[in-house]
Amino acid sequence: MYPLDDLDRRLLSALRVNGREPVASLARDLGVTRSTVNSRLRRLTDSGTVVGFGVRIREDRDPNSIRAITLIEVEGRAITKVIHALRGFPEVKALHSTNGGWDLVAELRTDTLADFDRLLGQVRSIEGVLNSETSLLLSSVSSEELPGTHGLSQN
Repeated sequence: MYPLDDLDRRLLSALRVNGREPVASLARDLGVTRSTVNSRLRRLTDSGTVVGFGVRIREDRDPNSIRAITLIEVEGRAITKVIHALRGFPEVKALHSTNGGWDLVAELRTDTLADFDRLLGQVRSIEGVLNSETSLLLSSVSSEELPGTHGLSQN
């Protein structure tokens, strides 16, 4: 894998905003040629830096989905086994290792509370999971709505 330079980071940032942005628009916005953007995209995907492109759905378009963050404490050396098990659940949208009192943070999404209850039971029954704490995500706020941000990006 090669180190990312400023152009790579700016390209990735633009793709995070709109993964379907046309190459011509990306090139214009980044001040480079279309062939440069194509070359960078190919290198980023071939190297595994970019692992795929997906669809993000606005939460207000799927208002009945259940979203949550689950903090997970893992027993000793069971972390690899627990991560492997969690990756097997399609409802686990992202998984992060962390420091402090919790070992993992999982972002969860289900269609119903019944599905959510079932998922939590399955997560808690994974061998090696000692403890968990879950917070439901009730709504999302933009940086403009946060006190003291004055519309600044929170990246």
